[in-house]
Amino acid sequence: MNDDDTQGQVLAEPPMTVRSAARRRARVLTLAAIGLVLALVLSLVGYAVFQYFNLSLGIKRSDILGGQGSTSADTNILIMGLDSRLDENGKPLPAQIYNALHAGDQSNGGLNANVLMLLHVPGDGSKATEISIPRDDYVNLVGCPDGQCHGKIKQAYGLAFDQESRRIASQSGLDGTQRQQMERDAGRRAEISTVRQFLAGAPINHFVEVTLVAFYQIAQVVQPITVCVNENTQDSYSGANFHRGRQQINASQALAFVRQRRDDLHPALNFTDLDRERRQQAFISSLAFQLKQAETFTDPIKLTRIIDVAKQNTAIDSGLNVLSFAKQASSLTGGNVTFYTLPIDHFGKDPIGEDVNFVNVPLIQATVRHLLSATATATPTPVRPQPGSSAKPAHVVVDAVNASGRSGLASQLERALTARGFSAGTASTGHVLVHVSLVEFGAGGDTAASSLARTLGGLPTAPQATLPAGRIRVVIGTDFTLPTGTATKSSPTAAAPAPATAVQGAGAGVPAPPPTALSALSGGGIPCVK
Repeated sequence: MNDDDTQGQVLAEPPMTVRSAARRRARVLTLAAIGLVLALVLSLVGYAVFQYFNLSLGIKRSDILGGQGSTSADTNILIMGLDSRLDENGKPLPAQIYNALHAGDQSNGGLNANVLMLLHVPGDGSKATEISIPRDDYVNLVGCPDGQCHGKIKQAYGLAFDQESRRIASQSGLDGTQRQQMERDAGRRAEISTVRQFLAGAPINHFVEVTLVAFYQIAQVVQPITVCVNENTQDSYSGANFHRGRQQINASQALAFVRQRRDDLHPALNFTDLDRERRQQAFISSLAFQLKQAETFTDPIKLTRIIDVAKQNTAIDSGLNVLSFAKQASSLTGGNVTFYTLPIDHFGKDPIGEDVNFVNVPLIQATVRHLLSATATATPTPVRPQPGSSAKPAHVVVDAVNASGRSGLASQLERALTARGFSAGTASTGHVLVHVSLVEFGAGGDTAASSLARTLGGLPTAPQATLPAGRIRVVIGTDFTLPTGTATKSSPTAAAPAPATAVQGAGAGVPAPPPTALSALSGGGIPCVK
């Protein structure tokens, strides 16, 4: 029994209907708080919990996404789990926490986004999709933070944090909290932009950020947790020591479960870093299943502790309307979600000798488009060519207006489009921020505008009477990401790669999907994983 299970003195027994209603409200609050921290992202949900969070004003919020929500019925949320051994304010943790984490102290870790998950929730309540992005995928880092243009996808956060820290070092009038927030916002912005570009411009409407200690502290409240592994396995690095089959684990073991990526005694199991992705997914699925089945989390002391953890070690964007998202995501409590881990091409070393995952970017992007479109509820109306509207790229002049607040994008876009055969126009800066990018066209430019919009990740198009005939203008908003490979002129007959075929990521026995496979794991139960 945990200390949390001790009940306070009961002075008066409330009527059964009142007591039942109180239990129901408490249960809803508990489910939602846990879901927020453990990457179910506000989906273990009821209406009351979000009302509480809005009133509490305790969770940290960030304006980096401009405060806007989804422009369609669907919602995409990026979950970022930081490997920092500090709290959300950058402060060291108590010594007993470091001992329990089995992951070093404040001098270990950093501000890399070691967990990256894109949660896609269809607006019609149909099956949701969670896409795990392996942390060591070698990608282009948007904006070249700290002068590094290529690296592991997880590094975008830490590099941008460091760059911002040096930029504001000499600024006066900033206290430690303000500096930390500015540094973290720079990291969040760089990480989100890099992920968006890597995933072919997939929209990211919101984000949720958690630290390592948040996971542990929530697990402390809800322990024991049931998990399942296919074989006996042990790892001194993470502290993992599990036996075959189902077992109940405590908070420290839960952290070891989701961090394990090697085995000291059973090398034949051939663990890779991608097995961590499947462990994380299995843990989320198991926790969601248990919380839905059990009706035991009605203790107000536990509820208070969960809320406190969320306040201390969680951050979300200012545009996330938790009240409305509660209704949209409530179906996830029944396991109405499929987890995917993106494949890699091969393991290797980057130019500076670090171990990385080399990836087939066109395959990744085709796969993500397929996974997201499979649950899309709204299809954009295509631009229909009008008579006499055909125009070759060389005859079309493209202007670029940078209204994103990020410097250099208009010039980058002009160079990229020139390489694809378009005629260079004027690069300029917009007077106000625009949140949704747009391709505008003058008379006779609709076909070329539609083609260009698809090249740039499916941007909306609109006629603009003030533009000369055959002229196009790209208004670059805060949501804009220059798709990978845009600057490379491709053959008009080249076909996009077929999406990767998913294979089951869980099941009996030792074998597991190879890293090159798109693994899939269904929610709604307690899956067994390696």
